[in-house]
Amino acid sequence: MNKELIIRSSSTAVDFALLKDGKLIELHKEENDNKFVVGDIYLAKIRKVLPGLNASFVNVGYEKDGFLHYHDLGPQISTLLKFVKRVSTGKLRDYSLKDFPFEKDIDKNGSIANVLKSNQSTLVQIVKEPISTKGPRLSSELSFAGRYVVLVPFSDRISVSQKIDSKEEKERLKRLVKSIRPKGFGVIIRTVADGKSVADLDQDIQNLIQRWETMCKKLYKAPHPTRVLSELNKASSMLRDIFNDSFSSVIVDDETLHSQIKDYVSEIAPAKESIVKLHDAKMPIFEKYGIERQIKSTFGRTVSMSKGAYLVIEHTEAMHVIDVNSGNRSNKAKTQEDTALEVNMISATEIARQLRLRDMGGIIVVDFIDMGRSENRRALFDHLRKEMSDDPAKHKILPPSKFGLIQITRQRVRPERSIKTREEDPNQNGEVEAPIIIIDKIKSDLQKLIKKGDNKIMLSAHPFIAAFLTKGMPSPRSKWFLEHKKWVKVQPRDAYTYLEYHFHDKDGNVIV
Repeated sequence: MNKELIIRSSSTAVDFALLKDGKLIELHKEENDNKFVVGDIYLAKIRKVLPGLNASFVNVGYEKDGFLHYHDLGPQISTLLKFVKRVSTGKLRDYSLKDFPFEKDIDKNGSIANVLKSNQSTLVQIVKEPISTKGPRLSSELSFAGRYVVLVPFSDRISVSQKIDSKEEKERLKRLVKSIRPKGFGVIIRTVADGKSVADLDQDIQNLIQRWETMCKKLYKAPHPTRVLSELNKASSMLRDIFNDSFSSVIVDDETLHSQIKDYVSEIAPAKESIVKLHDAKMPIFEKYGIERQIKSTFGRTVSMSKGAYLVIEHTEAMHVIDVNSGNRSNKAKTQEDTALEVNMISATEIARQLRLRDMGGIIVVDFIDMGRSENRRALFDHLRKEMSDDPAKHKILPPSKFGLIQITRQRVRPERSIKTREEDPNQNGEVEAPIIIIDKIKSDLQKLIKKGDNKIMLSAHPFIAAFLTKGMPSPRSKWFLEHKKWVKVQPRDAYTYLEYHFHDKDGNVIV
């Protein structure tokens, strides 16, 4: 398995495409004017305390106040409030916490009115970006993410990622961290710490302590609201969270960004520094690596899969709904049950990719093709869980219901990635699918006809589509010839609409 990170820079934003064996699995955009990113920490004031919701609204400078629930305060909120007050007024200049007295933990089931007051100053961290009409979701249980560990101020807990399977390795890491943990800070050991030495872990902790102290220095006489700590830039944060030995290349089309990423990779994985490359070809970077084509064919309402199967993805106010269809699929399966299982397995793989690619969150309901045998339903459930196992977002999958529905909940911390794949129809009012999708459908139908043994195939299509297929060197039609050793005559038809096309046999009869 090879992973590639392709980064496209422009004057207003930076786009990140993560490829797994050449297939697009994640797509992110970092806009230059985005001030509310997951992980950012703000010095802010409590606007309103609402006992009925057991929550408060906090002014962080966004048009809508941020939302801070009682359960997101953290057990040591009283200590945090006291620390912020003393540092902001200049009464405390030692930020190490080793001698700072801790208050008693708040009651897990208490009332927010007993903890916070309007106009009170506190530190909050963004855990969910503003989405739709809602302001950011906040937490006052701060955390500082590093390469191998996450540092949690005002805590003494040491915990290890559940994704580290070995019990012995978990105990080893706990012992190491216990010996180097600074007093007053808890530590969460990340999955990538598996097998790492005490020197690696200690260096990571020291870097995070330095970030904590840098943030604290900004609190003195700071106005409200103020962003006192920014998350790493998107490229560095992605590499911090997902970078491993499976990465084969990181390709950037901007010299400044290339230098920054190269420096960061040299810090976290010196042996991999050489995989960071600068794209300087005339062809746009997303075109070069086939990302634009994948975006056009992946983000539509309908998503085509192998051998005719397809998904229909729709979004309502309450949830996402995905319908699985076998289409005109034909295979060598002996029974309808075997066909349903095969289509469902293919669909589960694509659904796991789509959820991650579009960053879909909330409730997702998938209507798989009905299967009568319980062992097949179990196999589908296990396959979907396996395909989603490397999804970094928190999620939960329920077993298939009696109606063949699988329900998924997936954490969403930023707005869903939505890309328009329809274009203006040149023949009539309204919109049609982008040309690249039409070409992919034509190619798919052609492959089926050739497998059936049809000879002397002719294609009739709108003049725009016909020109696209026949012009250029090599043209799409030339590529078909090299691949299938069959020449397809392409006939422009002025009477056809933009989406219309037909394949004909040697006698002129329509076969598709």
